[in-house]
Amino acid sequence: MTDPAAEAGATTPADPLDPFGTAGIRARVLAAWTASPARFREDANTEEDHALGGYRDRVVIELAQNAADAAVRAGVPGELHLTLNAGVLTAANTGAPLTAAAVESLSTLRASTKTPAQGGVPESGEDALRATAGRFGVGFAAVVSVCDRPSISSLTGSVAWSAEETLQLVEVVPELAEEIARRGNQVPVLRLPFASSAPPPEGHTTQVTLPLRDEAAERSVRAGLEEFGPELMLGLPALGMVTVTVDGRSRVLQASEAGDGLVVIVETGGEGSSVTEWRTVAHQGGIPPELLADRPTEERARPYWSVRWAVRAEPRGPLDGPPKGPGVLYAPTPSDEGLDLPALLIAGFPLAPDRRHVQPGPLTDFLVARAAEAYTELVGGATGPEALDLVPGPVGASALDGALRAAVLAALPDRPLLPLAEDGRARVRGRDAVVVDAPPPVVAALTGVVPGLLPTGWPAGHRALRALGVRRMGLADVADALAAVEREPSWWRQIYTALASADAGELGALPVPLSDGRLVRGPRGVLLGRDLPSPEHLEVLGLRVADPEAEHPLLLRLGAVEAGPRQVLADPAVRAAVEGSMDAEDPEAVADAVLSLARGLITPGEPWLAELALPAEDGELYPAGELMFPDAPLRDVMGEDSPFGVVAAELIEEYGEDALAAVGVLRGFALLRAQDADPEDLDLDGAEDWDLPAGHIPELVAVRDLELVKDWEAALTLLSRPPYREAIIEPVRFMDGQTAPSYTAWWLAEHEVLGGPRRTEDADPLLDGLYAPAPPGLDAGFARALGVRAALADVPPDELLDRLADPALPVTRPQLRALWAWLAGTEGAAPPSQVRALSGGVPEVVPAEDAIVVDVPYALPLLEGQPLVLLPLDRAAALADLLDLGVASEEIPGEIAGEGVEREVPGHVRALFPEAPETYLHHDALVVDGRAVAWWYDGAPHAATPQGLARAIAWEMGRWGDRLLLAALLTAPEEAGDLLAEADLD
Repeated sequence: MTDPAAEAGATTPADPLDPFGTAGIRARVLAAWTASPARFREDANTEEDHALGGYRDRVVIELAQNAADAAVRAGVPGELHLTLNAGVLTAANTGAPLTAAAVESLSTLRASTKTPAQGGVPESGEDALRATAGRFGVGFAAVVSVCDRPSISSLTGSVAWSAEETLQLVEVVPELAEEIARRGNQVPVLRLPFASSAPPPEGHTTQVTLPLRDEAAERSVRAGLEEFGPELMLGLPALGMVTVTVDGRSRVLQASEAGDGLVVIVETGGEGSSVTEWRTVAHQGGIPPELLADRPTEERARPYWSVRWAVRAEPRGPLDGPPKGPGVLYAPTPSDEGLDLPALLIAGFPLAPDRRHVQPGPLTDFLVARAAEAYTELVGGATGPEALDLVPGPVGASALDGALRAAVLAALPDRPLLPLAEDGRARVRGRDAVVVDAPPPVVAALTGVVPGLLPTGWPAGHRALRALGVRRMGLADVADALAAVEREPSWWRQIYTALASADAGELGALPVPLSDGRLVRGPRGVLLGRDLPSPEHLEVLGLRVADPEAEHPLLLRLGAVEAGPRQVLADPAVRAAVEGSMDAEDPEAVADAVLSLARGLITPGEPWLAELALPAEDGELYPAGELMFPDAPLRDVMGEDSPFGVVAAELIEEYGEDALAAVGVLRGFALLRAQDADPEDLDLDGAEDWDLPAGHIPELVAVRDLELVKDWEAALTLLSRPPYREAIIEPVRFMDGQTAPSYTAWWLAEHEVLGGPRRTEDADPLLDGLYAPAPPGLDAGFARALGVRAALADVPPDELLDRLADPALPVTRPQLRALWAWLAGTEGAAPPSQVRALSGGVPEVVPAEDAIVVDVPYALPLLEGQPLVLLPLDRAAALADLLDLGVASEEIPGEIAGEGVEREVPGHVRALFPEAPETYLHHDALVVDGRAVAWWYDGAPHAATPQGLARAIAWEMGRWGDRLLLAALLTAPEEAGDLLAEADLD
C-alpha cells in the first residue's frame, strides 16, 4: 500500500484551507465522470475489486506498510501506533508527511508518486533497497473494505473521503443517474477527496482514522491486530517500533539491529515481555533491464531487487523443534503465496494485480536464484546441528516453494557449510563430509582419524544430511575405517568403551591390537588373558592374544574368549603348532610354550595335545601320547619291547608331572575320545571289524594300544580302575536308542584276554563244566563287560552250542536236558554241525544229522541205539526247527502189524477221567515196524498191556503227566482212592 503521508516532492497549493487542492481534484473527477459515465463505472468497479479482492483483510498490513514508506522517505526510524477503540481504528506514524501529489494519486487511482523521477523512492543505495514494493497507491483501497469515511491527518494538512458526501455530489448529475441506480447508490469512496482540519496526534507526523463500518469490519480488524507480530516487523525493517492498542490494552514491538544480521525483537504487553533474536541474511542488487521488459512502467523505473531471509535464533529450547516459517511469502508484507520453508522470506517478487500471488516469468526465476544463494548463506550461518533443520525437503507447498527448494537443494552440497570435528572453525562441503552413526564418545575418539568427520552432536539419521550429500558411516563402516588406524592399546580401550552400548551385530570386523604388536580385524577367537605367559613366550604358537591394555568386556560380546590356559590350549593356532611340532624348526620352543600353559590344568587337555613333540630319555622326539612316566604302571603292562618312550627327566623337573599328563604323557593306558565318530576312521586296533549298527557313534571313549599288552594280568588290574573301567563297562549308545558293547569290551572279549570264555564263581550251575572260573577279584560289572558269564542270559546261543559240541567239556544228563530246553526258547542260532545227545543214556557229541529230537513218547522203544535229544515235549518242535534237527515223529514209519480189537476203557478210569476215550484198540501182541511195543498212537490209542494202555490214554487226553496214575488205576483199581488223594498233593 502507498502511504499518502509518505508521498514527498509535490508542490503545496497556496490555499491554506485546502492545502492538497481537493476541490480541484473533485472538479476534475466529476467532470470526467459526467463526460463519461463509463469512467464512473470503471472507477467504482476498480475500487470495489481492490477492496473486496486483493486487499481484503489487509487493512492493518497496508497501514503498517504506509508507515514504513514514510520512515524510509524521511530517513528516520519508523514508529507506528495502531489503536482500536469504540469501533474506530487509527494508525499514527512518524516519517514524511502527506503531500498533494499523494492525495491526487489516492483519488485518481491512475498514477503513483513512487518513482525516482517524482521523488517517490530513492534512486540507489541502501535506502532504495529498504523501500517497499507497494502497488503504486492502490493499497490504500484496503480501507474501503472496512470503512466508508476514511480520513488522513498530517502536519501538512488533512484530507477525508466519504461515501455519503460523494453520493450527494453525483446523484444530482443527470448523466450518472442511471449508473447510480443500477449500483444501488453505491459509489466510489476514494475518488472525491474533501479538505479537513483535524491535526495528527502530538509526536506523530500522520494519522489515518477509520470509523469501522460494522461488527464484521471490527472483527476483521481485531484479527489483523492480533496477528501483528515479529514477522511483520522483519518484513518492514523501516519500522523500529509498533504499538498495538485494543480497547485500552497495549503491546509494543520494538526491532533493533544487533550486528552480523541479527535482529532483536522485544514484545512488551500486559503479561510481561519476551525477547526473540532473529538471524537474517539479506542480499540486494540491480535487476537486468531485459527482465523488466514485461513489467509495468513504475516497476521498470525501480530496477532493484532485494531478498531477506530470517530465522529465529534465540531462544531455541529443546521443545522448540525445528524452525517453521510463516507459511507464506512476504513481498514485503504477507501474500497468499504458500511457502513451507523453515524460514521467513521477504523479497520483492513481482506480484499479480491481486497482490496475493507471484507473477511467473523471467524476473521471478531470477529472484528465485538470488533467494537460493542467500538461503545457503543462512544455512551456513548456523553454528551447530540446528543448521540441518534449515535444509528443506523436496516437496513444496506451491510452485514458487518448489522452485526455491530445488534451487536451494542443488546449491547446498557444493557450499562449505559444515564444521569439522577436528577444527570447528573450518567448513567443509556436504559431499566431502562424513557423519558417524555412533555414540558421541566414538565420534570424539574418531576425530582426526576419519577425514571430513562432523563433530559430536550431529544426528546421523537426519534427512538433511542426505540432501547435503554427507556420507553416513554406520558401525560396520567405523570398524572398517579403524582397520587402518595405528594407536596405542589404551586408545583402543577408549574406543571399546565408547562402543559398549552400540549394536554388536555391526562390529564383527572391529580391530583388536594383539600383545605381539599386530592389529587384527575381528575380535572373534581373540584371547583375553592377563595371567597368560608373556607374548614372547607364546609367539611361537601363533596365538591371537589381545594386548592387556586394550582388554574390554565389549570384546567378549563380539566373540573374544576370556582365556585361561585351557581356552588357550584349545585354540586352533595351538593345535596347528602342536600337530606340526615334530617337523618344527624349534620343537623345544613349541613344547615350552604348550607346557607353560599346561601348568594351569588339573585335568587332561584336548586329545590332540598328545601329538606334541617331546624329548624322551633316549634323546629322541616322541609324540607326548607315546611317552610314559618313568614309574608308570603301563611300563610293566607293555613289556620291555614296547614302542613307547620314557619322558625325559628334565621335563618332569621343569614343568611337573601334571603339565606333562595334561598333554598326554602316560601313566596308564591312553584313552581315545571322539564325537560323532565313524568307526572306519578310528585309530583303534581292529575297529573296522567291530560289529555295530550302521551310523556314526555320538560319543566314544575307548582304551588305545590294547594290541601292545604283554602282561594281561597286570593289564586287567589297571583296566578295572577309573577312568578305564568306564570305557569298558559303558555301552555305546546311538541316537535311535540302540546300544552295543564298548569298543574296549568288544576287543577284550574278541581277543580272549582271560584265556577263553569264563564264568563267575556264583554263575548259574548250568554253566558248570562249560566255562572255567574267571580270575578272582573281578567285580561283576567289569567281569560281565569282559565276557565273563554269570547266567544263561549272558551266553549267546551259538556260543552255547559251540561249548556243547566240545567233547572236552563235561555235561551231565540233567544239565543237558535243561540247556536244550533253554535253547528252544532262543532265536537266531545257526544250525550246528555237531550236537550233544544221549547215546545209551549217556551225553555224547554226535553229528547233528544223526541226532533225533524226541517229540512223541511212543517212538522211544523204536529209537533204541539212536543218539537222542531229550527235552520237555512242549519244546521239542521249537528246538528241532531252531537247529534243523530231525524229529522222531517224522523219522519212524510207524507201521502196525495186524488189527487190534476195540475194547472199552474201564469205567472206573473214565469215572475219574471223564475226558478219557471210551474205547481203545487192544492187541495181544502189538508189533510196530517189526518190534513189539506196549502202546502206540496213530490218531487212536493202541495198547497191549495195562501200562501201555495207561500211556495211550494219557497221550490221547493230552495229560502225559498222569500216565503213572492211570497205570496204577488199571493194575490195582482198589487203590484208586489213595492214588487220587496222593495226586491231589502233587
